[in-house]
Amino acid sequence: RIYVDADACPVKDEVYRVAKRYGLAVLVVSNGRIRVPDDPLVEMVVVSGLFDAADDWIVERITPSDVAVTSDIPLASRCLTKGARVLDPKGKVFTEESIGDALASRELMAYLRDSGEVTGGPAPFEARDRSRFLQKLDDLVQALLKARR
Repeated sequence: RIYVDADACPVKDEVYRVAKRYGLAVLVVSNGRIRVPDDPLVEMVVVSGLFDAADDWIVERITPSDVAVTSDIPLASRCLTKGARVLDPKGKVFTEESIGDALASRELMAYLRDSGEVTGGPAPFEARDRSRFLQKLDDLVQALLKARR
């Protein structure tokens, strides 16, 4: 399965395409309703409640044979702890080796923003990010399918 942390995910259509190619279920998890394709492989899951309700829902269900798509670094860390593969919308694969640096960078940037040192956000999403994401998602899915054999 592919879990999509969907509230601000710019690559949902790409996820649907890859999932359809391999016959994989997609769970689109959000705090509010999002339009999803009319496809039996795609399920919209609306969670309500606390700020991290969508994250908690994903972490409770994700397994080592699943992929999470998220730009939320703490969620990525939690999914990795459960043994899942994790990919951000720009095509960055999070691993056990890289997540510590990502969490530390996130904390540093939050500190710098709070102190007024940094005022900009992340670089804009570009076509090459979408292309990189598609390739990395395909690679992850193929690796998971090979591991099942």
